[in-house]
Amino acid sequence: MTGIYDFEARQIDGKSVKLSDFRGKVLLIVNTASKCGFTPQFAGLEALHEKYANQGLVVLGFPSNQFGSQDPGTNEEIGAFCTTNYGVSFPMMEKIDVNGSGAAPLYRWLTKEKPGLLGSTAIKWNFTKFLVRRDGKVQKRYAPLDTPASLATDIEAALAAG
Repeated sequence: MTGIYDFEARQIDGKSVKLSDFRGKVLLIVNTASKCGFTPQFAGLEALHEKYANQGLVVLGFPSNQFGSQDPGTNEEIGAFCTTNYGVSFPMMEKIDVNGSGAAPLYRWLTKEKPGLLGSTAIKWNFTKFLVRRDGKVQKRYAPLDTPASLATDIEAALAAG
């Protein structure tokens, strides 16, 4: 059976990272975009990262240009935008597709593990979030409207669960 630790991703600088490197951590996986109404959520994601990283939270941002072409830049441009405008210091990955036949295998797995409303496996928009427990199981899926701050209680519970 496939689990989260079986996947690899490429960081925004092109370096490969095995998700097994995050074994024992709580993961918050988010599909992001630089030109979206939800883009200010980068600030909230960075705040979560700063508050909880020492306790074991890892925020992983996955840019996607699939929703209204709201992340058209190169990986280099996206990385610079996130750092310059929001001080992002959590890991940003290369731009990927999160839906369709070209969807990244990680996202195909995440959406099967935690389908959305009415069982839909599609990602509906930018800033859909998945909280993954320390044991690698997907705990919860959050809609784009769910602000990063509103996830704090669930994150704290996941971190406390050990």
